[in-house]
Amino acid sequence: MKKIKNLIFDYGNVIFEIDFKKAQDALHQLGITDIQDFFSHKKHNNIFNDLETASITPDQFRAEIRNAAKNQTLSDEEINAAWNSLLIGVPPNIHDLLLKVKEKYRTFLLSNSNEIHYDYIMDYLKKEHHMDGMDHLFERAYFSQHLFLRKPNVEIFEQVMRENNINPEETLFIDDSPQHLEGAKKVGLNTLLMDENPKNLEAFLIKHHIL
Repeated sequence: MKKIKNLIFDYGNVIFEIDFKKAQDALHQLGITDIQDFFSHKKHNNIFNDLETASITPDQFRAEIRNAAKNQTLSDEEINAAWNSLLIGVPPNIHDLLLKVKEKYRTFLLSNSNEIHYDYIMDYLKKEHHMDGMDHLFERAYFSQHLFLRKPNVEIFEQVMRENNINPEETLFIDDSPQHLEGAKKVGLNTLLMDENPKNLEAFLIKHHIL
């Protein structure tokens, strides 16, 4: 392996803590019964992929949730609240850590996200961390709904590498989803599975000799 010069971070459960069980419970309370098949970390209904690639709009997504819940009276606010319930937040000192890492490596963010979550997170960062976005934390931040692609699709990794002249042999991709790492490996990226809570990110990076 060549010396690592570039780091590509996933966002959810690497930097920003999320809890899939909370979203499962919230969606179940809306009336969705087959919740394990409908939404989980490793598999989910295609409407979630479609939202993450902007193939459907938030309004179309909410209409599908109403259909799945067999309840057309659900409000946009109720559905957004259930869907956003998995978003816990950024642990203390993580943003400072990312700036520290940025001094040593070229750093990038590559996240499967969607318009509903993105708007919530931008509002959260402003209110809780007094930040106008996160562009200062990385050389560049990529979100699936802006690229119309999602991990583990190889094209999304190829686009990030192409636009930033990244050598995959000198690049490490960190994600909490094994299936996303498999996509990254196909384009030659080095990969590392994040198997810690985001609050332990610094210790995780030290353990793997990144810091």
